[in-house]
Amino acid sequence: MLESLHVKNLALIDESEVTFSGGLNILSGETGAGKSIIIGSINLALGEKVNKEMLRENAAGDGLEPAFVELVFSVTDRRQVDALKALSVYPEDDTVILSRRIVNGRGAAKVNGESFPASKVKEIAAILIDIHGQHEHQSLLSRKKHLEILDDYAREEIGEPKKKLAEAYQNYRKLAEELEQADVDEEERLREISFLEYESAEIEEAALHPGEDEELEDAFRRFSNGRKIMEAAGTAYAKTGSGGECASELTGRALKELSGVASYDGAIADLEQQLLEIDNLLNDFNRELAEYLEETEFDEETCYEVEKRLNQVNHLKTKYGGSIPAVLEALEEKKKRLVRLTDYDAYLKGLKEKLLAAETTLKKHCKAVSRVRQKYAGTLTAAVTEALKELNFLDVQFQMRFGQTPGYTANGSDDAEFLISTNPGEPLKPLGKVASGGELSRIMLAVKTVLADQDAVETLIFDEIDSGISGRTAQMVSEKMNVLGRNHQIICITHLPQIAAMADAHYLIEKSVRGKSTVSTIRGLDAEESVGELARMIGGVKITETVRDSAREMKELAASKKNAIR
Repeated sequence: MLESLHVKNLALIDESEVTFSGGLNILSGETGAGKSIIIGSINLALGEKVNKEMLRENAAGDGLEPAFVELVFSVTDRRQVDALKALSVYPEDDTVILSRRIVNGRGAAKVNGESFPASKVKEIAAILIDIHGQHEHQSLLSRKKHLEILDDYAREEIGEPKKKLAEAYQNYRKLAEELEQADVDEEERLREISFLEYESAEIEEAALHPGEDEELEDAFRRFSNGRKIMEAAGTAYAKTGSGGECASELTGRALKELSGVASYDGAIADLEQQLLEIDNLLNDFNRELAEYLEETEFDEETCYEVEKRLNQVNHLKTKYGGSIPAVLEALEEKKKRLVRLTDYDAYLKGLKEKLLAAETTLKKHCKAVSRVRQKYAGTLTAAVTEALKELNFLDVQFQMRFGQTPGYTANGSDDAEFLISTNPGEPLKPLGKVASGGELSRIMLAVKTVLADQDAVETLIFDEIDSGISGRTAQMVSEKMNVLGRNHQIICITHLPQIAAMADAHYLIEKSVRGKSTVSTIRGLDAEESVGELARMIGGVKITETVRDSAREMKELAASKKNAIR
């Protein structure tokens, strides 16, 4: 459930915080008061793109004010908790906080204080909240949306079959693209064979082995700095093991002096032992250094050969992949391609057989997904039909028709669409040819109601779902919203008093002038203030006592209806 919203420096809002309740939360206000800003702010916190029109210039007029939005959710449903954990989000004390700070037009999103990319925040938001925007019902005109709705309804059973379908489709497309690219004429085939033979020979003749480039680089570094190495090693040997005043000679004298008095003092005996170890280490070091000087040679011929080989290896790396393993992998691919082109007819035959087998597998998965869809389509349309009747579609028929797409897609081969008849005797027709804007709003509300019963998402936001309706229909929509609010948290922006009267919590969004600035605020209304807002929605500019009495009566009727439903 969405517990609270905190907004700062967005559009007309200086700073505002609102705490929501369970059930049906109604947001109302005059046109232009800032209702769309509230939804825009929530969308920002949920990972949507930053709309620069919502950002405010600073007082100096040379930049933008930093903006901030924060949503606090309480999460207790086990399905939601598990889904969040799968996205590495762990509720703390059953709480998840989504926040977005926008500085200089760029947003930084956090979940429980940890930074997340906007794409990941959208995935997290989809678990917590579902927003139905003002014009989302228009998406019902798209047949693609119809299939999405059905798949959402059948998600428990269709998830795994759709995953297998997508994998089968990818394999099929890969083979189909390979077959398209394999279509070459004889002259081009021979030319490619010649080129592949040359490149394969170039790599094979080099006889590369993994790690050789690093070995060559080390050797080249030694050879190119041979003189410096020998001079430094010779000097070190002279200082430690050759000559009258070398470290080895001096250490030996010191050891002789201590040996003469070690028997008189235990501490000196310990020091003598330490110095003896140093003397032994130094002698070992001198011996190894002498052997290095005697055995090491830095001749120009060897240096030239190392450099030549290194250049050859680097050339192949540049040409075929950046590393020796990549060059060797390229060689294997070229050999495979050579085999295909050399025995071209057999290759094409094998490829066509693989494509046919992949298509057979794809068809099988398409049919499996389609069976699940057709199984759930009847249940879904029956449930939506009942919901539509409760929304004043008295003689409605609502069904789903299945067809086939011209080809295969990652979503299968179903081409399904919803059909509706709103009047007796009228044939079923596609939604776009029958439904008006107001009817589409009610149809989407019916669909959302049915999906909500299947879904773990607890919070639903409706932004002016009542567009294009009035009278008895508006009353029935309000009753449906109230029923939906029994099991979900509903946040609804409305301009209809019939819907507002059903509120479990009522909030007013209003615009006022402070100094030289216009600001929007949102605040919760008590029972009497809610009656006053209903009166404004009923009566417009002039609110008489009669209008207030009508508003109070509407509130009372709504309360009795809510008690009857409970």
